Amino acid sequence: MTPVELSRTVLHAVRRAVDAGELSVAVPTRAVVAPPGPGGCGDYATSIALQLARPAGQTPFRVAEVLRPYLVGTDGITDVVLTGPGFLNISFDRAAAGVGLVREILRRGDRYGYADRPGGRVVQLHCPHDLRAVVVAEASARLLRSQGALVRVTAEGFEDVWTSVLGVTVDAVGHAPAELPVNVRPVPVPASEAADVMSLGRDAGRWALLHPAPHDRPRTGDEHLVQRESNPLFRVRYAHARARAATRNAADLGFTADPGPVTCSGSWHPDRPPHRQRPRHPHRPPPRHPNRPHLADAAPALLAALADHPRVLAAAAEHRAPDRLARHLVAVADAALPFLLTVLPRGGEKPSAAHRARLALAEAVGAVLAGGLDLLGIDAPDHL
Repeated sequence: MTPVELSRTVLHAVRRAVDAGELSVAVPTRAVVAPPGPGGCGDYATSIALQLARPAGQTPFRVAEVLRPYLVGTDGITDVVLTGPGFLNISFDRAAAGVGLVREILRRGDRYGYADRPGGRVVQLHCPHDLRAVVVAEASARLLRSQGALVRVTAEGFEDVWTSVLGVTVDAVGHAPAELPVNVRPVPVPASEAADVMSLGRDAGRWALLHPAPHDRPRTGDEHLVQRESNPLFRVRYAHARARAATRNAADLGFTADPGPVTCSGSWHPDRPPHRQRPRHPHRPPPRHPNRPHLADAAPALLAALADHPRVLAAAAEHRAPDRLARHLVAVADAALPFLLTVLPRGGEKPSAAHRARLALAEAVGAVLAGGLDLLGIDAPDHL
């Protein structure tokens, strides 16, 4: 179950409680779900009970008690715990939730995390005559459009070379009326460093301007071009290329992706070829290959990062903060790179259902990274 699906499930629980006469409220259009805060538990938490308490004329904890049975009976939810004044902490059947998440990402492709339909919201972004401000405004517009908004970007001034080198455009240039103040104003790039940004080219140049938080001064050196682990942009693009390579290599081996459990069942250890397997003691942890990460460590962290993608897109759009998306893509890549080492069979190992499931998860990684980079205006190459 993805966060978007969970949000719909929470709203459905509210609607069922209203239909049963247990709550007298207007069903909201949105239920916020997020990882539990301090004192919370489970996989996700929602404050919907606090939101509905006043209109319902009841305490938040009582509203949460009303909603809990409607959530516990939902497929994929194993438990709902009430904490604090009325937070609902929701735990998933992680195996089923992971499979559902991968299916959803593969269904949506690089548009995973986008709004289902236009929301009718109109946003005007206006920025000063500054290279970084224009790039941030344009990327913010892409994010807002992904969430269903209609966006217009204007700037006090603009240089044609910004389009030819960085691919950035605006809808209009000139002084805006008094009622439209500048509302995108990150720390600018010093005039002496503007040429350095342009020399980085489109992808590295945009990353240099978008990855830092708006209040941080961007670094404009050639560290954004080096193909090493120290370069976050390289890690993101490399993880994407590795995910795409997994699909190509799997095709050469004669198998395709199919979402499912990424570990083998029974006593067989997924990191060793079948002819070297031995039944293990039921209370002894499986041995670990010295050069490969263990799926019990790699897969859950990766699934959690992928599940958080829609929330990150919505927050980055709301706060005009493409840096949030950039840092999230780095987190996804860092979680994916160890996992991607486990996707293909090794040695004489034959492709199994677990390998097809791992390939599906790898393809989900590729879709999320490609979609995120596209929103930042950066290319996601299949070969690197």
